[in-house]
Amino acid sequence: MNYDSKKTAGLLMFVGAAQVILAAIVSESVYSGVNVVQKEMTALGTFSSAGNYAAIFDVSVLLLGLTVIAGAYFIQRIFRNKLFTALLSVSGAGVVAMALVANFSLQLHSIFAMVTFVALAVSAFMSYKFEKSPLSYVSVVLGVVMLSALVLFVLGQVNSGFYLGISIGGMERFIIYPALLWLLGFGAYLIGDSSETVPANKV
Repeated sequence: MNYDSKKTAGLLMFVGAAQVILAAIVSESVYSGVNVVQKEMTALGTFSSAGNYAAIFDVSVLLLGLTVIAGAYFIQRIFRNKLFTALLSVSGAGVVAMALVANFSLQLHSIFAMVTFVALAVSAFMSYKFEKSPLSYVSVVLGVVMLSALVLFVLGQVNSGFYLGISIGGMERFIIYPALLWLLGFGAYLIGDSSETVPANKV
């Protein structure tokens, strides 16, 4: 295993997730809509809702997608697991697509978002094989939260009661932020892990 690849992959994942969190804070601060947290984060990246400030969030999301794709390249050099690499690559490509179509088609944006977060949730589950405890267990929990919130989000389109009182924006954030937290944690793990040996696959 190339140790430099491990640190590079970790740095890409960490920086990509961190800059999106910071961009979201800035975007929500300047967003002119009422009850911003009750709105989907998509609103932060659409010019019809956020005006010219939408560019802040759109560029940030685009950078996240590119860092995840680049990170997936180095991940493959580390773990040699094609399925894990493919899931990360799909999620990164999905994030890029979300950023590019946000202002043109909400339907396409929703489709790309669904594919992206399913791929990220499964990636979080799979990372259990490569991480040491307790982070491996935290990754599984974050994956469960992502998938559960995604199911509730979809069901909420039919019955708003599935939003559990936190609105569509709150439920969406329970999908997005666990994904970003996993990327931060996994990235930090790769950066800080001093072991040259990948942990044996867990059953």
